[in-house]
Amino acid sequence: MDPITLAILIFLLLFALLAIGLPIGFAMGVTGFLGSAVLIDFNAALALLGQTAYETPITYNLSIVPLFILMGYFASNSGLSEALFNACNTWLGHRRGGLGLATIGGCGAFAAICGSSLATAATMTQVALPEMKRFNYDDSLATGAIAAGGTIGILIPPSVILVLYGILTESNIGELFLAGFIPGIMTVIFFMATISIMTRIFPEAGPRGDKSTFAQKMFAFKNVWGTVLLFLLVIGGIYLGIFSPEEAAGIGASGALALALIARTMTWPIFIDCLMETVRTSAMIFTILIGAILFNNFLVLSAVPDAIGTWIGGLNMTPTAILVIILLIYLVLGCALDSLAMILLTIPIFFPVVANLGYDPIWFGIIVVMVVELGLITPPIGMNVFIIKGMAPEVALGQIYKGVLPFVVAQILLIAMIVMFPKIATWLPSTMSQFH
Repeated sequence: MDPITLAILIFLLLFALLAIGLPIGFAMGVTGFLGSAVLIDFNAALALLGQTAYETPITYNLSIVPLFILMGYFASNSGLSEALFNACNTWLGHRRGGLGLATIGGCGAFAAICGSSLATAATMTQVALPEMKRFNYDDSLATGAIAAGGTIGILIPPSVILVLYGILTESNIGELFLAGFIPGIMTVIFFMATISIMTRIFPEAGPRGDKSTFAQKMFAFKNVWGTVLLFLLVIGGIYLGIFSPEEAAGIGASGALALALIARTMTWPIFIDCLMETVRTSAMIFTILIGAILFNNFLVLSAVPDAIGTWIGGLNMTPTAILVIILLIYLVLGCALDSLAMILLTIPIFFPVVANLGYDPIWFGIIVVMVVELGLITPPIGMNVFIIKGMAPEVALGQIYKGVLPFVVAQILLIAMIVMFPKIATWLPSTMSQFH
């Protein structure tokens, strides 16, 4: 059978398995194994399966994944998120839409020690939504702000998605972390501006909160100094070349535990729960990664990336037009796949094309993550939306989607800006060399 024809059949089988509810990791693993068995040999494909399943979890570079996940669980289960939200609320709550602004600020700050969008959205739903309900915020604005703010979790470092992108493309993970910093801050600013515009048009949607004294503001900052210090330690250490991203992950997890112990919010049951949740989440990610590697091995054997590259090279289109088409494909896929699956499934196909066009892999990684962020809040999947719906069942799903729409527009504008001005993402990593 022609390899390209086989690849098309394998893709159809993959989406059929996903449609009947098979987890993405198993679906990619099964189809990748079957495709490889047809192309080469059953025993060779079986040996490749065993080797991939054994070697992937013990890869040193991947040790960063469970460590940053553990850091996030220590942070989310020890009250750090509540302290960050309260600090932002103390400084911003008296403004129009102030609780919404505080939610975005809290999400951005929590993302700096979490690295997971779903965890950020879930945690902030528990912390911020009751406060916004108490001040009679419009349900759409309240849930939309939390859903959109949660997406920042996979952009501001540390980010598990950026780690996996770096491993798949053999890009420098430290540079990817630094590249996500400025776009992450700009995302916070754009989302805050969106809330300010919405509450100026509809003042009743986001009433002003209580005004805090200067002493209260200083006291609120006192409660989050450790979180700020931990973020600066992790990212600053990578930037200055003091330690590697893998070492930074270990320091981050230890630092988050130390902060929880200092705050006396870490109990033995919470500690055990954090460890167990880290094991479950890491096992899920590694299962998906093993499946993705098997599927990607099949794609390489069938020469699909080369065929796509040749086809795109034959098109009479500018590199910018090709890039826009790729990003639109990501936008469509984001409506049906979760962010992790999208990255692992598509990067081996699109990255060689982008590299041949001469685009910076670090910049492209940030652009892809930002487009994937949109998938977390766009229908019909919108994982962040479903997280919030599950935790706030009284709010209609349509209300949440209505609330995220202005933030989707803001994110698209920001993506367009970074596409036009790549230095926004690449400038900070380019300065690393002076310290190495």
